[in-house]
Amino acid sequence: MCFNGKRLLVLGGADIHTKVVECANEMGIYTIVTDYYSNSPAKMIASQALDYSATDVDSIVRWCQSHSVDGVLSVGIDPLQIAYQQICERLNLPCYGTKEQFRIMTNKAEFKKFCNLHQVDVVPDYMVEDVYCNTVSYPIMIKPTDSRGSRGQTICYTKPQAMDAISFAKQESADNRIICEKYMEGYQDISNAFFVVDSEPYLVKFGDRFLGKKEDNLDRQAMCTRLPSVYSEEFARNSMEKVKNMIRSLGIKYGPVFLQGFLDMEGNVFYYDPGLRMPGSDYERILKRATGFDIVKSLIAFSLTGDNKICYGNPQHCYLLGGGKACILDISARAGLIQKIDYPMNLKNDSHIVYYSQRLHEEDVIPNSGDIRQRVAEFSIFISREEKASISETIESIYHNYHVLDTNQNDMIISRVSNNI
Repeated sequence: MCFNGKRLLVLGGADIHTKVVECANEMGIYTIVTDYYSNSPAKMIASQALDYSATDVDSIVRWCQSHSVDGVLSVGIDPLQIAYQQICERLNLPCYGTKEQFRIMTNKAEFKKFCNLHQVDVVPDYMVEDVYCNTVSYPIMIKPTDSRGSRGQTICYTKPQAMDAISFAKQESADNRIICEKYMEGYQDISNAFFVVDSEPYLVKFGDRFLGKKEDNLDRQAMCTRLPSVYSEEFARNSMEKVKNMIRSLGIKYGPVFLQGFLDMEGNVFYYDPGLRMPGSDYERILKRATGFDIVKSLIAFSLTGDNKICYGNPQHCYLLGGGKACILDISARAGLIQKIDYPMNLKNDSHIVYYSQRLHEEDVIPNSGDIRQRVAEFSIFISREEKASISETIESIYHNYHVLDTNQNDMIISRVSNNI
């Protein structure tokens, strides 16, 4: 299939969008990137850059109508998903979700209702009134219904903490709605991603998430995801089919479904966070190297054709990564000004590092937010079944060689994960 000369608009220009622009460029497509940052990484490699906010639906639609855009695509960022659907609908272009599907899959409360209707377990929740009436069992998690990157979330161990957390979550919520739910201590935090082709969902990612340390205020934020999960067999046996049935009932014909939850030792899953998108990491690069299945290329082709059967590679069982092992290592830093970032050549030449994403840069100021705003960088690591190297060795090498320094030349990296993941 030839795409030479086709015009694709990518919503958002962050580093996670560069894989879309790179792939589309290789396909001979004219790439256009829009957001309100003038120096976004994806803009630097696109054919054309626009400065419209990616949620400015009216302006983007008018521009596309006068410039013969053939397709629009959004990946990895929740706040852009509703705008993406609206833009595609008004331009009569292919979109991998409907208004109703995005309504359910971008709101935690609506998602949990949908799960309950389809016998998929969710994290138990409380009413806000239960906090006021002292009928909750602590610890609990309080968060906005529409939060992302752990923003507005608080783990509470007492009623005074919960009262403060309710006000904080409402401030971070677009609709002033919040969720209060059980804090699942002792359960494995997991990340799922499915990819639907011709109405059939395939599990393409299943990983164990390891969170930061409480003393660093990062115990709601992932520091590392181990892939595939060590509970893969249990999940496949006890939970996968009912989750697939739930996805089928959404009526999705093509595209990504992202789910986060907790897992018990028997493989029973309790979900808490949805998304009609791929995860906000560079897992797709790992998956392509490990299995040949190219999610990004498939999504681009769908965006330009609307063909819900198009597929580059085989998604069947690809979450097992061909017997290989992978890790997404997130580097977070304490609050302060970044004076220097050192990413030495020996790491750049490490063949096990599939991709390195620098999220923050020198002279950036890191807040003490306890969320994704403290994430400095991301390393995507893969080791094939045939290799004798270990994930732990690569993690140790990264921690030893990669440095984020403050104005006093002190190391800013915190919540380092154990090498024994």
